[in-house]
Amino acid sequence: MSVNNEQQAEKLTFRVYEDGDYKWEDWQEAIFSADHSHKCPTYVHRTPPCQGSCPSGEDIRGWLQIAKGIEKPPADMDWQEYAFRRSTDANPFPSMMGRVCPAPCEDGCNRNDVEDFVGINAVEQFIGDTAYDNKYTFEAPALGDKKVAIIGGGPAGLAAAYQLRRKGHGSLIIDDHEELGGMMRYGIPGYRTPRDHLDHEIQRILDMGGIEVRTGARVGTDITVEQLETDYDAVIWCIGCQTGRALPVPGSDAPNCVSGVKFLEAFNQGTLQVTADRVLCVGGGDTSIDVVSVARRLGKIKNINKSQRPEAVIGGYVAHDAAFAAMREGAEVTLTSLFPREQMTATQEEVEDALHEGVDIHYGVIPVEVLLNDEDRARGLRMAECRFEEDGRPVPVEGTEFEIECDLIVSAIGQGGNLEGLEEFDNGRGLIDADKFFQHPEKTGHFVAGDIIRPHLLTTAIGQASIAADSVDHFLKHNEPSKRPKVDVHHFSLLEKLRESNLEPEGYDHQQEWGTCDSGYAVHNYEDRSAHEIIPSEKLFLGHFEYTPRNKREARGPGAEEVLSDFEERHIGLDADTAREEAGRCMSCGMCFECDNCVIYCPQDAVFRVKKDQSTMGRYVDTDYDRCIGCHICADVCPTGYIEMGMGE
Repeated sequence: MSVNNEQQAEKLTFRVYEDGDYKWEDWQEAIFSADHSHKCPTYVHRTPPCQGSCPSGEDIRGWLQIAKGIEKPPADMDWQEYAFRRSTDANPFPSMMGRVCPAPCEDGCNRNDVEDFVGINAVEQFIGDTAYDNKYTFEAPALGDKKVAIIGGGPAGLAAAYQLRRKGHGSLIIDDHEELGGMMRYGIPGYRTPRDHLDHEIQRILDMGGIEVRTGARVGTDITVEQLETDYDAVIWCIGCQTGRALPVPGSDAPNCVSGVKFLEAFNQGTLQVTADRVLCVGGGDTSIDVVSVARRLGKIKNINKSQRPEAVIGGYVAHDAAFAAMREGAEVTLTSLFPREQMTATQEEVEDALHEGVDIHYGVIPVEVLLNDEDRARGLRMAECRFEEDGRPVPVEGTEFEIECDLIVSAIGQGGNLEGLEEFDNGRGLIDADKFFQHPEKTGHFVAGDIIRPHLLTTAIGQASIAADSVDHFLKHNEPSKRPKVDVHHFSLLEKLRESNLEPEGYDHQQEWGTCDSGYAVHNYEDRSAHEIIPSEKLFLGHFEYTPRNKREARGPGAEEVLSDFEERHIGLDADTAREEAGRCMSCGMCFECDNCVIYCPQDAVFRVKKDQSTMGRYVDTDYDRCIGCHICADVCPTGYIEMGMGE
């Protein structure tokens, strides 16, 4: 029977056999041999792909399970705080990440093979905003006698200070700006990262104590590397990438050709109040979307004084008066991308917002030459259609040239580090090298994290800082760095959960013996493969999950007529009930979520619930192997892929 697209989306069909499959497997011979089973179930914990896709390695499944009510918090804590503490094990900025992270976790979500991903960002924003409202604080152990210098107070530097403090180490954060926050403050507009929430999340880290701050100072000029090495036990370089790449075409050194990084910094510092009549941004990534969205909001002023042109403000020579805002008019704003729309690195949601706000976008085009006027200022940009060579190089298609007139050209095609005075660390590309433990390969006691290694996402910088902090901890204790797991994320620990629930196993006397199933020192029939395996959707029983539409958070987006001077926040967060509903869509890939399928469908009554006073997350069911005949029905009907027929041969 044929169905339309709408029915197809809601009436889910899962097939055991694909087209062309015709062979019926006879399990009778494989499973049964006399009176004993071929294989019996064991319970295997694996990492879900959302978590495996998260560069900061958050235990996403964990805090979603807490939010949906499956994993219970300790008796003295509500679920909101427990979810906050689980999420911030890896990332201390849930409010910021829930708003601006492009969410590779959602791309990896196995629920995409059912109908739509879980709204992980929306739930994380709820967790972060609840922590803001309830003024949750971080706990910290006693402070040791070691101290680390952290150069850069952006997401990597702050995350490094946070993780070090959790290990008992103090730090000094040195930053050349007047305020901490790095790209979260100076690279992303405030209507995407609300400053009250950003300030709170930064202050919550500083309130742990033992973290000193020195702003407005630059290492390499105000402070020497030798001073740091003398005064501190280790140094972590988190200086980010604050310089933008110029367009690689003739004429790009014109005064009104500026970088996206400096454009956004001038806006976020409040010095840039208006742009130009016609703004053209070359990019295609999230930075370029921020540039054009800001340009549409700032607008232009007719007959602006030459000394107050945008490039003068962006260059740091003057600052606009806030009174300019009253005289704003709409500006023409254009964005160009090398790639077709579906291949742009900016999220599709951000592209949609830019189009809705009145930005004109040209896809699949490449700049050829900046056109200059009599004053040697850019008056336009010659473009052409773009094709890619076999080695991936973009080249213009001959005969397809066209021109776009403009008064300001913003280049958002990449970023680099500013290593003035720090040339000894420059790897020749304006970046700093780091090994797999985020140590500098040639300078003992120096560690690196964030964009200065390779520009990427905020969550990537935060994840690198966490690993760097581990490496610093080993260094300060005179230990070799520990081997990183294949799946290098913050894993759920059943042992820690048992301890939290006062169910910690008894001590083991190291006497080899049979009967571990009846012992108190072993966690029976449980295997943890989370450090080695990510569970794909093929290992789940997707037929268990009904069509459940995503609970989308509201997004207010001004149209082309309303965007001028509109700096209100875009995302309106979920309330508690809706956040719990959305978390309830999590399929708990690789971990039991207590659906009882295995108990209900076992024909031998071999699978049973663990006694309530012995049960906790990951220890909900057990198997009586005297009853089990190895029929594998429990594994077939397990929605989460937690049951593996691995006990036996």
